[in-house]
Amino acid sequence: MPADADLAARFAEHRAHLVGAAYRLTGTLADAEDAVQDAWLRLSGVDDRALADIRDLRAWLTTVVGRLCLDRLRSASARRESYVGPWLPEPIVTAANVDDVAPAPAEDPLDAIVRDDGVRMAALVVLDRLTPEQRVALVLHDALAVPFDEIAATLGCTPATARQHASRARRAVADADPPPRLPLPTQRAIVEGFLTALASGDLEAVVALLRPDAVLTGDGGGVARTARNRVVGSDKIARFLLGLLRQYGPTALALGRVVLVNGDLGLLLPDAPGDAAYRPLSRRVTTFAVRDGRIAAIYDVVNPDKLTRVSDHS
Repeated sequence: MPADADLAARFAEHRAHLVGAAYRLTGTLADAEDAVQDAWLRLSGVDDRALADIRDLRAWLTTVVGRLCLDRLRSASARRESYVGPWLPEPIVTAANVDDVAPAPAEDPLDAIVRDDGVRMAALVVLDRLTPEQRVALVLHDALAVPFDEIAATLGCTPATARQHASRARRAVADADPPPRLPLPTQRAIVEGFLTALASGDLEAVVALLRPDAVLTGDGGGVARTARNRVVGSDKIARFLLGLLRQYGPTALALGRVVLVNGDLGLLLPDAPGDAAYRPLSRRVTTFAVRDGRIAAIYDVVNPDKLTRVSDHS
């Protein structure tokens, strides 16, 4: 095998890991794949002598991807200041059969990525509140076992400062306390009960299936309809959702399909034309976080730029 083909094969062995790491760092597949492609370009440009000095290729590539993602995070922080409404990560929809959670013999790399508890939507939303330096330090060290000396080189700081970034990030994540991932059968029973209550228009039943402190976050990017601000509290969320159903029609939920979104249960709703009585419905991916038998968070991604990789046949 030619040397360049051998190097490409070695890189391919680590590609799924690198995409998962970059997605966890940036929250978007586009940025993740760009970072991984840039990492390959850097690797392929390394001369033979320097290449021979790389003792652990996976670790070397992970550090390179971390540095590339840090640059993207810093740019994204400036761009998001002008973003309309809340920002949510780009959802990964990986399975239509939510009862089949065993890995397929030749699974898509994304199927492996979303089994990581750290890429569930609730966890990524918390990571997005961190500074770029805190996010990189936390993910590289706690999730990917990169030593602080190497993280410090990535961040351009001392190891002590890198440790401090990670420590602050851990405290922020602990304070936010994102709901853990529950078994899919447990999620399904709660979410299907919630959707049934919504379809029936039963306000009390909807409220009962929401935690009192539940939060609904919509991401339309200013180009698609969803909540412009976070909706907090079970009663407010229930009234908001039932109000939407009155606008979009009683059959709106029936158009949706239960799917896996970042490894958790969600709903994929297609575009639906309106009529004289009801508004048109924008294509969306909605997912849920469950805690103690009730829904703690709802994430509604409607920005079409974040749904380009979502197939209606997922």
